[in-house]
Amino acid sequence: MSLENKVIKINEYDSVAVALTDIVIGESVLLGNTKEIIAVENIPFGHKVALKNINKGENIIKYGYPIGHAIQDIKQGEHIHTHNLKTNLSGILDYTYDKVDNMVSKYFEDKAFMGYVREDGKVGVRNEVWIVPTVGCVNSTAQTLEKMANEKYGNEIDGIFCCTHNMGCSQLSQDHLRTQKILKGLINNPNAGAVLVLSLGCENNNLQDFSKVLGEVNPERVKFLVTQDVEDEFEAAMDILGELVGYAKKFKRESVSCNNLVLGFKCGGSDGFSGITANSLCGKLNDRVTAIGGSTILTEVPEMFGAETILMNRASCEEVFEKTVTMINDFKNYFTKYNQSIYENPSPGNKKGGISTLEEKSLGCIQKGGMAIVTDVLDFGQSVEKKGLNLLNGPGNDQVSCTNLAASGAQIILFTTGRGNPFGSIVPTVKIASNSNLYKKKRNWIDFNAGAVLEDKSFDELTEEFFDYILEVASGNIKTQNEVNHYRDISIFRDGVIL
Repeated sequence: MSLENKVIKINEYDSVAVALTDIVIGESVLLGNTKEIIAVENIPFGHKVALKNINKGENIIKYGYPIGHAIQDIKQGEHIHTHNLKTNLSGILDYTYDKVDNMVSKYFEDKAFMGYVREDGKVGVRNEVWIVPTVGCVNSTAQTLEKMANEKYGNEIDGIFCCTHNMGCSQLSQDHLRTQKILKGLINNPNAGAVLVLSLGCENNNLQDFSKVLGEVNPERVKFLVTQDVEDEFEAAMDILGELVGYAKKFKRESVSCNNLVLGFKCGGSDGFSGITANSLCGKLNDRVTAIGGSTILTEVPEMFGAETILMNRASCEEVFEKTVTMINDFKNYFTKYNQSIYENPSPGNKKGGISTLEEKSLGCIQKGGMAIVTDVLDFGQSVEKKGLNLLNGPGNDQVSCTNLAASGAQIILFTTGRGNPFGSIVPTVKIASNSNLYKKKRNWIDFNAGAVLEDKSFDELTEEFFDYILEVASGNIKTQNEVNHYRDISIFRDGVIL
């Protein structure tokens, strides 16, 4: 490895660079064509090295923004991490709308993919039948039905799958309503050609109560079964599933514009390269899809803290700005309600991968949003209505945030990772490695390698390749690793008393 490709400097104003390999004490690295940095400490892969002397109390800059301040004097060539860097974040902030103009090109070429156009005009990328329990008590029933139905009908559509969860009863107030809204959103996801809503009968979320939230549905597409009301729930359910498969079979793939895409973005197990490679690649795809007229969703609110003003100032109007402020502050108040530090982040895995503060994590996280204008802010279970970049309320937890994305209508989730994660959602979950080492090591988890941008490909080349890959997934020509491995899980956010 030559001197110049041992580190990467992201922004011209940065006071740190990121190690592309393990760097040992005394080793030289070249920054640009002229400036040589001598490592005065060992710098692990993915971690930060000081590019200049930094005084105690001085801000440390990465991505062109402060990621915290030095808690001691730092010499050029030193390792910068949690031992000498501390967050600048504290408390609830006041925000001012300082609108920025749309900086995304409007001249991207549209492309087509083969999707399933539903009766309401939405487009699915899979044609599946879903079994959605109203309550966790019938999870095992749903799992048995999934197996039975796939054996009988699985070859006729893209498969029959259950969305098991542990909610739906013994919940109060907002928790109960949130569960209902999430389940409603999943039922309405266009990847489900048809849905069996499976009830026990005595749960808080019984069909009579749930129907008030679910609203009017197409009775050919959505059918219901209360297992306590029938003698043999498996016989009754299989009859219903046969009808639902017959309905779903009517849909055939057809060529549609990419303005029908609804993509969800998520990062999990981030490392020091996530914001540089995988998240930035997603950002470029985000810009392209929204410019064409598609919809994207960015979530993980606690991982916006420290970078939230960048998103706020990209709000399309004052109303969207205010909705963003409310989303951010409400989630901060969620932390303080339980006497928890708002900024107790990153995770141990993040730190091992080179991320030191929440500002650094958040600045890397929001790279997935690209430069797109924020057109709307969504709450739990609220479906995407506006084209462009949508912000979605919810935590950073991998299972919960992916469930939220699917419930808001995401047909595909783009999940970036630097540490690796086998989890998959109910919709195709594209795992994008931030570095080539992970991609090579975990091919049974990872779908796409963003680490190539550090080696032999430009961002423009890789973005074009990535876009084509996503369209192949959307068209059903490629199954994601979570689909191949049958990793399809959901988890519903709860905040409150369980009776």
